[in-house]
Amino acid sequence: MARRVTKKCVECAGLSAKAAQLLHGKQGDGCWNEKRCPSKRSYYRNRQRLNEQRRLQYQQQGSEVALGEEQVEKVSLPVAEASVPYANLYIWREKRKDAPIHAIAASVFQDGSKVLEVAPIHCAGYRKRQLEKYVQKDVMSYLRARFGITFFADEIRLEPIECPIPGCPWGDRFAASQKQFLETSEVTHG
Repeated sequence: MARRVTKKCVECAGLSAKAAQLLHGKQGDGCWNEKRCPSKRSYYRNRQRLNEQRRLQYQQQGSEVALGEEQVEKVSLPVAEASVPYANLYIWREKRKDAPIHAIAASVFQDGSKVLEVAPIHCAGYRKRQLEKYVQKDVMSYLRARFGITFFADEIRLEPIECPIPGCPWGDRFAASQKQFLETSEVTHG
């Protein structure tokens, strides 16, 4: 089972290195670990891109099966058509099951690269039926007409704090609290 995402670390990843060390170092709350934190912050900043690359690699390796030390003869046959496009649905919401959906977006991949991105939208105030209608009638009908896609290959859950929409209340709230902390720590520490 995957390790739970640490919200504090996700928030910290959005800060500059100096700000993060000031906030979480000896002058801050003391959780900064010089050995772990830089790589962990890098992972959280690049998590979505890395996970997409990993999924593509898994799909490409899915047909290849290795049997221990012995290798099975592999034959590469030409494919009549180009690879079939597929779509991923991105859902920003907290991990708990009853959490409301914060935002949704979609991406289409073909030949190992992203060819279309449906802009994310905030879902505040939407009911479940309205979201289903938006996804099925608006997004899916467009993807069906343009690419022939009839379902999402993956539904990927992301934390609301990672929401890419400018002016997002989660991001603004986080940025304001970090700015306030940094201002107060500058006053007290010099």
